[in-house]
Amino acid sequence: MEIWLITHWIEITGTIFALIYLFFSINEKVWLWPTGFITSFFYLIVFFNSRFYADMALQLYYMAVSVYGWYHWIGKPKFKSNDEIIKTKKLNFFQWLYYITGIIILNLVIYYLLLFLPLYLGLPAPEMPFLDAFTTAASIIATYLLARKILENWILWIIIDAVSMSMYFYKGLYVTTFLFMVYTGLAIVGYIKWKRNMKVI
Repeated sequence: MEIWLITHWIEITGTIFALIYLFFSINEKVWLWPTGFITSFFYLIVFFNSRFYADMALQLYYMAVSVYGWYHWIGKPKFKSNDEIIKTKKLNFFQWLYYITGIIILNLVIYYLLLFLPLYLGLPAPEMPFLDAFTTAASIIATYLLARKILENWILWIIIDAVSMSMYFYKGLYVTTFLFMVYTGLAIVGYIKWKRNMKVI
C-alpha cells in the first residue's frame, strides 16, 4: 500500500483537488477556478505518463480558462462578492447546434493530430485516439460554457465524464476512474442544482 501511494501520489493529489473543484463548481463558488488550475497541473503529468496526449494538452487549456473563468465570474473592473456573481444562462436550439458542430470539428482535428503528431515528435503511439479526441473536444466546449456560466455545460460533462471513466479504467488509472465516477454523478447534481437556482433567482 505504501509503495502504491508513493507511485500514485500525483494522481491522488490531483483527485483530491478535483473533488474540491467540483464542490465549488456545483455550489457556484468562484474558488472553483484556482482549485481547477491546481488540478490541471497535476493531471498534466498523469496524462502524459498514460499517453493520453489530447487530455494532457487539454490541461493547459483548463489552466488558461481557469484564469479567464476567475476574471469573468468575479466581474470587471472590480472584484465582486459571491452574491454579485453573474447569473446562469441557457442555450437556445441554434446555440446548441453551433456548439455541437464545434465539438465535431474539433474532434476530427484533434483525432488526426493524435494520429500523426506523436509519431513526428518521437513519442509512443496514443491510447484510444478517437475517444481521447472526443473527450478533449467536448471538454474544450464544456469548459468554455462553464466559464460563461451556461447551464448546459453540465449536460456535456455528464457525457464526457462517463466516456472518460471507461478510458481510465482500461488504462488502470483506478483512482482517476473513481474520480470520474463521482464526476458523472455530481454533474447530474450540478445540472439539477443550477437549474433550480435559476428558478429561485
